[in-house]
Amino acid sequence: MTDTPARLLGLLSLLQTPREWPGSELADRLGVSPRTIRRDVERLRELGYPVEASRGVTGGYRLIAGTAMPPLVLDDDEAVAIAVGLRTAAGQAVDGIEEASVRALAKLEQILPARLRRRVGTIGTATVAVPATGPVVDPAQLTVFAGAITNNETVRFRYHSGDGTESRRRAEPLRLVATGRRWYLVAFDLDRDDWRVFRVDRVHDAEATGGRIAPRRPPATDLAAYVLERLYDLVPTYRAVATLAATADEITPRLGTAVGELTPLPDGGCRWHSHGDTLDWLAFRLLGLGCAFTVEEPPELVARLEVLAARALAGAGAGG
Repeated sequence: MTDTPARLLGLLSLLQTPREWPGSELADRLGVSPRTIRRDVERLRELGYPVEASRGVTGGYRLIAGTAMPPLVLDDDEAVAIAVGLRTAAGQAVDGIEEASVRALAKLEQILPARLRRRVGTIGTATVAVPATGPVVDPAQLTVFAGAITNNETVRFRYHSGDGTESRRRAEPLRLVATGRRWYLVAFDLDRDDWRVFRVDRVHDAEATGGRIAPRRPPATDLAAYVLERLYDLVPTYRAVATLAATADEITPRLGTAVGELTPLPDGGCRWHSHGDTLDWLAFRLLGLGCAFTVEEPPELVARLEVLAARALAGAGAGG
């Protein structure tokens, strides 16, 4: 490869793969001599790319983190993936990320070849992202927690609970869990001597203390499931039982991903056991099944259905 700019881009593309490249292998890949590789590495360094060289039989070259963000070389699939990811991130619940994502996307789409712009545009036209709702998270708090988790350090922060009470916390952060709408921190609360789940949008003034974290058994293997379970424990739960005038095979596809368990009955119907955090959710799930039903419990759900039925009749002009 005699074209120096093209060769430098090819070398940079190889070095961006997270591994160490022997000089001889780079030379073979690019069809040049090891001496040319050494000169090209120096050119990349002059352009701001921090290329580290190690000596010895197993030595080689690799790209490391530097003090500035140099340009990246992306293949087609990587460029499309980043563009689509930036479009999605523009509607998420991290404060400030929308504007930064739009700026980065504008820079990327400006230099995308026409064929890649069409691919990104096709995906954007065919999909709709639901914007995040509710409180946004300060990215500085996420950065503090992520760094402390990586460095195995304790943290301290101010925390506002759901009722507005403020407290100072000292904790050993374990993981950040994103649910799509909110971010949660799973951490061992040192003052309460127990595991806690903190909503990151309620965190202020987080900082790493430098204190090291001793090995501690996690509260669960699946931390995402653990967070969801703790969240369910914090909201009121209504358990419902209803008999349905349809077979379990007929009802199953109508339920979709809704929570519930179906038990076949001798008369051809089935019994639905479910739970929800609101009576309205349970009522609308029952009404959406498209069959006659009788609620066995709880009585609050029966009363809620009566209110909804009266409202529907009034709206249809049959209330009087």
